[in-house]
Amino acid sequence: MKGIAYGVGVGPGDPELMTQKAIRLIRENEVIAVAGKVAKEAVAYQIAAAIVPELKDKELVPVYMPMIKDRQLIDAEHRKGAKLLESYLDQGKNVVYITLGDPTIYCTFSYLQHILEADGYAVELVPGIPSFCAAAARLNLPLVEWDEPLHVVPAVHKTGEELDRSGTYVLMKSASHMAEVKALLRRSGKDVSAVENCSMDTEKIYHSLEEIPDDAGYFSLIVAKEHHD
Repeated sequence: MKGIAYGVGVGPGDPELMTQKAIRLIRENEVIAVAGKVAKEAVAYQIAAAIVPELKDKELVPVYMPMIKDRQLIDAEHRKGAKLLESYLDQGKNVVYITLGDPTIYCTFSYLQHILEADGYAVELVPGIPSFCAAAARLNLPLVEWDEPLHVVPAVHKTGEELDRSGTYVLMKSASHMAEVKALLRRSGKDVSAVENCSMDTEKIYHSLEEIPDDAGYFSLIVAKEHHD
């Protein structure tokens, strides 16, 4: 019998926001995979280890997931990572791949999942609290009300589109072009707030567009809501 690969979300940063199911799967299985070159340096590992101390005694499997533009090279690395997980699954061992937030939202595990499933392995996803839900909660801000739509947009600076749709925008993966993104937001006329490093020890909250620094960190998330008088 081959093992099962679990993609497990550990939430946005606060260990108390991990689900009981995520904690149970980490405790019950010996092989824990984490994106990165050194497992114990990964943010997902540090979050989980704070509430599951026995994690330090597990067999930790770092999976290199480079953030590069060379499609051929990145596909080769994803294939290599999947084969590494398959080497454990072939021994009948389950593999728990822990990841920030939720495994269905812009998650590195997705690339491995496609390969594993194509190779005939069983994969199960375990949801975690998404960063934008956690950020909205920290801002005490309902994301959407009544029939308002929600637009979750990554790297909005690449789209060339204005933020002119009705409803609420959540902007992710835009910190490296924050000045450009702020110009888009200013033109939108929406009410803007943001959270950097949500629910982590280094968390910062910004209640207006003017407060958001141009050099905000990688884990910065912006919420832009329809303006109501």
